[in-house]
Amino acid sequence: METLPSWLIQKYNVPAPRYTSYPTVPFWDKEAPTAEQWFTVVNRTFTESNTAKGISLYIHLPFCEALCTYCGCNTRITKNHGVELGYIQAVLQEWYMYLNEFPEKPIIRELHLGGGTPTFFSPENLKMLLDGITQDAIIHPEREFSFEGHPNNTTAAHLQVLYDCGFRRVSFGIQDFDLRVQKTINRLQPYENVLRVTEQAREIGYESVNFDLIYGLPYQTPETITATIAQVATLRPDRIAFYSYAHVPWVKPGQRSYTEKDLPDNDAKRALYELGKQQLTALGYTDIGMDHFALPHDPLYHAWQNNTLHRNFMGYTTCHTDLLIGLGASSISDARYAYLQNQKKVEDYKATLTNNSLAIFKGHLLSPEDLILKEAILAITCTGKLTWTRELISLLPDEAFAELNQMEAEGLIQNKADQLRVTSRGKAFIRNIAMVFDGKLRNSQPATSPVFSKAI
Repeated sequence: METLPSWLIQKYNVPAPRYTSYPTVPFWDKEAPTAEQWFTVVNRTFTESNTAKGISLYIHLPFCEALCTYCGCNTRITKNHGVELGYIQAVLQEWYMYLNEFPEKPIIRELHLGGGTPTFFSPENLKMLLDGITQDAIIHPEREFSFEGHPNNTTAAHLQVLYDCGFRRVSFGIQDFDLRVQKTINRLQPYENVLRVTEQAREIGYESVNFDLIYGLPYQTPETITATIAQVATLRPDRIAFYSYAHVPWVKPGQRSYTEKDLPDNDAKRALYELGKQQLTALGYTDIGMDHFALPHDPLYHAWQNNTLHRNFMGYTTCHTDLLIGLGASSISDARYAYLQNQKKVEDYKATLTNNSLAIFKGHLLSPEDLILKEAILAITCTGKLTWTRELISLLPDEAFAELNQMEAEGLIQNKADQLRVTSRGKAFIRNIAMVFDGKLRNSQPATSPVFSKAI
């Protein structure tokens, strides 16, 4: 396995989007679409794709009992579980607004509970929420229902209730098993808890168990990464997300509980990833897209092999639906031709819905040029290759082609007249390669403060 040159890491370790959308959120329109404009686009996409593909739902459950200081998600920290029912009522009210607009019953192909900590909610309340979501919908026979579970508070009852509601995939946030690292990021969770929930999930019948791991956390070393992956190996999850830690203390003040001096530097951080990748590959996992690994039996691996992998605000998915409805505070929807984000604060979200209005925070109506560039970036991040078209070529400035020529000289891509391919070396720089096609970023004014985390 190649060790990346230090100069190459240094060159490309720049702030870069993760490309769960194009345009990325900081470059959306200054004015959000109105509810009328949004529903017009939603119904266009719904009509085009509901019968053929179904739709996706993402439900954001933001509550956590404690703050994990590494986390960059939109969360609400509280130990008051009395917030559950009111929040569920708000989410269902939002969903009913969509149901009233759809021309027919939606076919739910994909549903994901994210957070926050979805298992903050009691099993009974999760069932109430899901019954309210599905009672006026059709469930696709090849559905993919998944949720994020915290190993410390996910119980057998949670797992059973969600299984009975159709869930077959669960993702557990592990991050790291080293005690010093866990204490620093305020995420104490013993191996025994992870073992328990993993075994319980499999006994109940879950078909895919994912572990989230992070490299680049404070005090991580080659030894701690090796030890963590050795413990992961004993549980053999079906897929693993091995994320780069995003140090954004200007966005998440909790990250100021440690400093950059506590973090591995550029070369050391990349070495942690390469070490982890080498060990995961030796265990039989395949490197997929950005940050993901899967065993050969897992649907994520099959999607990668078949060039059907898709990427949206939920990350990589095996379901390529055109309409993703995000419910809950801060959730983002993707209606193919437009994006919409809900109010981020729980109180603002609930208050707006009380007035029978969508809780619109910001959004973007995609231009024809946006759609072309969106497809190009999706192709690079999901398949590692891109077919050139006249329309795409016409949108790229000479500067972009000069950058691609340089990347080819550096061994990151192979660029032919009809197709661009990302090389094995270039997989480490997919975010950088995608940036070449990011017209909004290229034409923007230099930021006065960082907008994105670093790429490597």
